[in-house]
Amino acid sequence: MAKDDFTIWNGSITAPRGYRACGIRCGLKQQGLDLALMVSDVPAAVAAMFTTNRIKAAPVIVSQELVKQGRAQALVINSGNANAVTGKKGLADATAMTELVAQELKLDPSSVLVASTGVIGHYLPMDVIRAGIAEACRCLSSDGGNDAARAIMTTDTRPKHFAIAFEIDGHACHIGAMAKGSGMIHPQLATMIAVFTTDVAIRSELLHEALAETVAETLNALTIDGETSTNDSVFLFANGLSGNLLITSKGESYRKFLSALKQIALAITKELAADGEGATKFVTVTVEQAASRSEAFRAAKAIANSLLVKTAIFGHDPNWGRVISAVGASGVKLTPDRITIKFANIPVAKNGTAIDFDRAAMKTALQESDISISVALGADDASATVYTCDLTYDYVKINAEYHT
Repeated sequence: MAKDDFTIWNGSITAPRGYRACGIRCGLKQQGLDLALMVSDVPAAVAAMFTTNRIKAAPVIVSQELVKQGRAQALVINSGNANAVTGKKGLADATAMTELVAQELKLDPSSVLVASTGVIGHYLPMDVIRAGIAEACRCLSSDGGNDAARAIMTTDTRPKHFAIAFEIDGHACHIGAMAKGSGMIHPQLATMIAVFTTDVAIRSELLHEALAETVAETLNALTIDGETSTNDSVFLFANGLSGNLLITSKGESYRKFLSALKQIALAITKELAADGEGATKFVTVTVEQAASRSEAFRAAKAIANSLLVKTAIFGHDPNWGRVISAVGASGVKLTPDRITIKFANIPVAKNGTAIDFDRAAMKTALQESDISISVALGADDASATVYTCDLTYDYVKINAEYHT
């Protein structure tokens, strides 16, 4: 990932020029904001990626078709109800949401995308949705991005939103981002909704390539609990209002845009991992000396998804046996007697066997909220990093009571 002089701050999807948003309460959840709306002042190039779960929610199916045209102008998102496994009625309701926004804002219905998150298997209360969309269209504001980020939350404990600034062709450019996701996260993608907006002018084909490469290195390097949802959606809008020359090839302007997109997506990814359901630790898992990046990624995901590793981190236990077991079960190429393992940058195993380490220093290190696990496989020189969290009593409690 290229390192450029970017300014990143706790901004929102309305930080780029020409975007308005809002978050309102329409009554889908027991409390809090639950309907978000974002609109660009002009039609924008759009790219999106969706869940790989073969059971796809109605809004995913609807938006997948709409983004094929490569242009869009608005996005409506509800929380509290996934509109998933709801048959023809669910599809009709998701389509109706796009049409209601279009009618209120006088847009082409095909330019409005839709996403939902929440409980699976329940029909949307469309009377509530209709009233909520009407209100949201009246509340749109260039200051409404933070409320929009709150409105898409489900079990999240805090909103996730950032903005980043940079220059292309001497023009000030921006990317804004918001996301939700706290549990049922194991991309390719998971119960995650992420929205990126930019005022950069770029061809839609290149926008899609930039999003795909970025997601592969960031949002798809995230796992909370190994569960893949029905509603995962990531959207990227580019309305071109920064005034830069249209990016039509993978030159310096594209490289700088891609670098900025990756940095803000990584910030969002880390926030999602740190706010995993019941989490007390943000965990970075890095696998080095792998035969290929794909093998490094596979091994890192195996470690990050291991319930035994995650509970060990919660218990401040540097149980490297659980780590090496997860790596071995992943099926990647390795040399057992060359494996090195570190917890919090403190070596605990070398050449595949235990070594002495400072127990007091380790205990102190594992009490921190930010923990690292690194493994060198001794196979080649490829590496990959995955982001996760620990597994706590509260995770069980949250998910045992989620539906009720």
